[in-house]
Amino acid sequence: MYRKFIKRIIDLTASGFGLLILSPLIVTIAVLLYFFNDGKPFFTQIRPGKDGKLFRIIKFRSMNEKKDKHGELLPDADRLTAVGKFIRKTSLDEIPQLINVFIGDMSLIGPRPLLTSYLDLYSEYQMRRHEVRPGITGWAQVNGRNAISWKEKFDLDIYYVDHCSASLDLKIIWLTFKKVLKQEDISSATHATMEFFNGNN
Repeated sequence: MYRKFIKRIIDLTASGFGLLILSPLIVTIAVLLYFFNDGKPFFTQIRPGKDGKLFRIIKFRSMNEKKDKHGELLPDADRLTAVGKFIRKTSLDEIPQLINVFIGDMSLIGPRPLLTSYLDLYSEYQMRRHEVRPGITGWAQVNGRNAISWKEKFDLDIYYVDHCSASLDLKIIWLTFKKVLKQEDISSATHATMEFFNGNN
């Protein structure tokens, strides 16, 4: 009952209320990023959602699009702007995803939506993360986020799929607030964000 019906009602109500209350903050951040990111305050990208269905995720853009002499994008650490670093540390870059939650592409809580290029690299076990809607925050995010290995991340995602409940979601919300306040696990040990998943071999 909770997973099929109540969770969606909570998502719809909370995201709609959140967008209304946070609208002044959203406008302020968008204006700042417009000037810091050459007129591009938002980042959108196709990601796989529930059952692998593709959708367009929306976030505040924390990195510019500077390229090297060969036309390749510079490493993440070199493209993070001053405002971008701040909104990533405070997780403010995730706020626009409330739109994704409101329209049903995402949930407030669930496995983070990853790159479409990873789909062909997943094992059958790892693909199970798509049995639920992806979330703004999740069990993996409050247990290490970008500072844990891909194996640990997938194990935590599947744990959530198998144990999704109101009590677990409440626990994740509480732990998310603690993580945001402490600004923990934003980067991996070797990357400014998260290293790429290269498969299981």
